[in-house]
Amino acid sequence: MTALTLNEFITRDYAAELPPDELLRAHRLMLLARKLDERCWILHRQGKIAFHISGIGQEACQLAVGMALRPGRDYYFPHYRDLVTVLALGMTPLDIFLSTYGKADDPSSHGRQMPNHYNLAAQRIVSISSPTATQVPQCAGVAFAIKLRGEQKVAMCALGEGATSQGDWHEGLNWAGIHRLPFICLVENNHYAISVPLDKQMAVAGPAERAYGYGMPGVVYDGNDFFASYNATREAVERARRGDGPTLLEARTTRLTAHSSDDDDRTYRDRAELEAQKQRDPLPLFTQALVSRGLLSQAALHATEAEVLAEIDEAQTAALAAAYPQPEETLLGVFVADSVGDRAVRAWCWPGGRLPQSPAEEHADGR
Repeated sequence: MTALTLNEFITRDYAAELPPDELLRAHRLMLLARKLDERCWILHRQGKIAFHISGIGQEACQLAVGMALRPGRDYYFPHYRDLVTVLALGMTPLDIFLSTYGKADDPSSHGRQMPNHYNLAAQRIVSISSPTATQVPQCAGVAFAIKLRGEQKVAMCALGEGATSQGDWHEGLNWAGIHRLPFICLVENNHYAISVPLDKQMAVAGPAERAYGYGMPGVVYDGNDFFASYNATREAVERARRGDGPTLLEARTTRLTAHSSDDDDRTYRDRAELEAQKQRDPLPLFTQALVSRGLLSQAALHATEAEVLAEIDEAQTAALAAAYPQPEETLLGVFVADSVGDRAVRAWCWPGGRLPQSPAEEHADGR
């Protein structure tokens, strides 16, 4: 069975119900993410940060998720490209820079994890692991707990289409389908799993074609169109919240950068194809849509850009001034709290000074 189109899936035009102030907030978030992403690329090329992985070109489908979920109530297991999603759900540019520079106040890992492994417990943004697709069974497990508790919540995860080749993806979707869980999986299909094109990963048109094998609808839509993306995501969220089960979303989108700062996509990607894809850049498409509706003027756009860049400058300055973690703190959090290993780490005499003697003391210190 083929995947559903957007019009076959949605029951109403949710995007048409977004008020002007929400649309302008969405546009500012997309612009903030783009400028922050570009700043990180510059810092990497200047040798000032070690690594960056980009979401440039994929912001529309990501932003739709941040606008459709309830921050602090629903659970989100992000893809490492989901910068605009986590900003919409409550992270700040300062949080991103603290992680990028590996500072002690980094909310994702206190400087222990590499960048783009977003985590903010208060907003229920759950950290991913570096191995791809591990977030899918974790998300399905949280969705199972939500169902057992009878809560009106949703668990959603995102990943690239390359990660759907992993066993974790299949196992997570199978579990979600069997138990009709309040679970949504977004596949951000940018057509390249690092250097491998889509037709070398699967023998079907896309991941959504596989959804019916797991007992759930699969939906394909233009992931570079914010309005289409919001309608698809919001419908999936409403289905999950009212108990109608899981959904597999496939957003056909565009990766306008190399896979990461360690990749050279010139070795496998035709430059003419990339230039053609730039015509589908979601930021100018969204900007033009708001201009044509009379919601955004060129003067307002320039003012917002200046405001966003000032916010990024301020966050970067604050992050640079923040302290690095102490080397001896590396082992904190490695062992289960209050286990033999955890107590042994805290009891050792470290050259840098005294460590918190318990997880409770560590939390009280704000670490």
